[in-house]
Amino acid sequence: MPADRPINILLVEDDEVDIMNVKRALRKNNLTNSLYVAANGLEALSMLGKNETQLSIIPAERRLILLDLNMPKMGGIEFLQELRADPALRSIPVVVLTTSDRDQDRTEAYHLNVAGYLLKPVTFNAFAELIATLNHYWALCEVP
Repeated sequence: MPADRPINILLVEDDEVDIMNVKRALRKNNLTNSLYVAANGLEALSMLGKNETQLSIIPAERRLILLDLNMPKMGGIEFLQELRADPALRSIPVVVLTTSDRDQDRTEAYHLNVAGYLLKPVTFNAFAELIATLNHYWALCEVP
């Protein structure tokens, strides 16, 4: 992202290796976006200030969610349903980053207006390339 317009990324992921890979890929590509990590959908909603009693710890502008689907407590599809039902949060762009190549998961995710559905690459170099490509794309997008 351009240095003057960073994206605030919320990574919703329960796998520590995948969290480390995202952090490493951001560093490898010299990306300085703020990264916030939630271990599941419930934690992510809390971090976004879903309940009126909670304040968002993530800045309200220029947010992007990278979402895994298979997580404990609240999975990705259920999180998307809650996010899209909230008028204050529904416009946040979400990119699914998952190992699930199930047609049903893809279809449900796109019905909930995800901006993209990406399969996690097996190798770190491919993962770093994916993050660089995603970064380039979002650098060109006008994000609220």
